Amino acid sequence: MHYEAMAQDALRGVVKAALKRAASEGIPGDHHFYITFRTGAPGVSGPPELLSKYPDEMTIVLQHQYWDLTPGDTFFSVLLKFGGQPKKLSVPYAALTRFYDPSVQFLLQFDAPEIDLEEIDEDDASDDEAAAAAAPASGGGDDQPKVVSLDQFRKK
Repeated sequence: MHYEAMAQDALRGVVKAALKRAASEGIPGDHHFYITFRTGAPGVSGPPELLSKYPDEMTIVLQHQYWDLTPGDTFFSVLLKFGGQPKKLSVPYAALTRFYDPSVQFLLQFDAPEIDLEEIDEDDASDDEAAAAAAPASGGGDDQPKVVSLDQFRKK
């Protein structure tokens, strides 16, 4: 069922909701967000010279000087200044590794491995093929599904 992955996705929804609130109302009071993400994750975009400085992970801070915060369904984008120059970053929620609001000591850490459902489906299909190939061939029709009546197990 991949409950861990589902829980991680649900927690990423908390980040999305916080960013949507910040985009519409601003970040209230002393709240501010430290957002860490994998720079090499699929869908991350930004200036190549900036992302190349952080080949694994990058942490951005949303507090006073950020512009055009746009949280979407699967990613958010924001304009930040690096070295005095405005740079736009787009980050899929799936690329997040940490979200921290130090004003209330709230931390979410995303460390569950990403699950490629196509890869799982392919693995299951190849397992099924391997099991079918390993099963002995029988010409008697014993490999057909059998229907068992539960009536014999019921109390009369």
